[in-house]
Amino acid sequence: MRVTKRNLKGREGEISLIPETLDDLWHLKYIIEKGDFIFALTKRKADSDTDKLRPEKSEKKTTRLGIRVDSLEFHKFSNRLRINGLIEQGMDQGYYHTLNIEDGTDVSIIKTWKKDQLERIDEAEAASKKPKVVIVAIEEGDADIGLVRHYGIEQYSHITQSSGKGEGTLREVFFENILDQLKHAAPGSEAIVVAGPGFTKEDFMDFFKNKEPEIASSAVIEDTSSIGMSGYQEVLKRGAVDRIMEQSRIARESSLMDELLKEMATDGKAEYGIEEVENAIYFGAVETLLITDEMLRQEREKEEIDIDTLLQSVEQAQGKVVVFSTEFEPGKKLDSLGGIAALLRFKV
Repeated sequence: MRVTKRNLKGREGEISLIPETLDDLWHLKYIIEKGDFIFALTKRKADSDTDKLRPEKSEKKTTRLGIRVDSLEFHKFSNRLRINGLIEQGMDQGYYHTLNIEDGTDVSIIKTWKKDQLERIDEAEAASKKPKVVIVAIEEGDADIGLVRHYGIEQYSHITQSSGKGEGTLREVFFENILDQLKHAAPGSEAIVVAGPGFTKEDFMDFFKNKEPEIASSAVIEDTSSIGMSGYQEVLKRGAVDRIMEQSRIARESSLMDELLKEMATDGKAEYGIEEVENAIYFGAVETLLITDEMLRQEREKEEIDIDTLLQSVEQAQGKVVVFSTEFEPGKKLDSLGGIAALLRFKV
């Protein structure tokens, strides 16, 4: 994400930015809220004469509109964020319009900013300067390629080959197929983690270095007991992605969820569910508050719970707040626990 302008007084004002990746659009889903004022270039039909029996087909013209947000949808498979609202500045004021925000769209957001939203922008801006990561999880005859996103790991492809040890020609075809897929998944400066059980990953790495030495120079090997999503999770837990991306968001979420489940299993210093967490916050016992992005968004919309006051109370007591992505496994687990939990300094 590229921030082009910040014009804030305290937490009031305008931030202009350009999303550059699918991750950035996902971030915007949780930054933009109902009631925000958004400016962007869009296409809208020009007015046509309405008194003609057969009016000419009106053409769409590019114009800059300012809309008051009513709703938004994130379409990750079409790389688009759709923002619907009433036009307040520009042509056709008083009518509804949908802004389609894509990679490269210049967006201006005017609102009262919340602390976690400003932190999310800072995080996305910093992440754009770090290398991206692709994971190849491989065992004999099977391989998975996953793309490390901010919101989780996206399965890119699964490659199979009916081969076994000693079947050199078929094995080379299998490796070649993986390499072809990998070159499409990592066309730029992405870092690559080759993971899996046994020695197949080392054999593939040798093949990789021989065929594509320049791309392979950014690859590292990691041991895992399986491939697929569980293999990706092992890579995260072992810190391979962290070593590449420094502070990886999803690796941090995996670690915190493991700690939470461990404390819960031993009836230790952990609480989950809104009532229990609220009570722990009241006593100043929360060391780290875990909350899903979906719960945060929904509670802000419903306004049944003053969720932002809860977050501020944690921070005022020197606690930390971590917002989990529900696109990724740790966030899904947290969602099943009510969307909110806490690691405690002491039991209450």
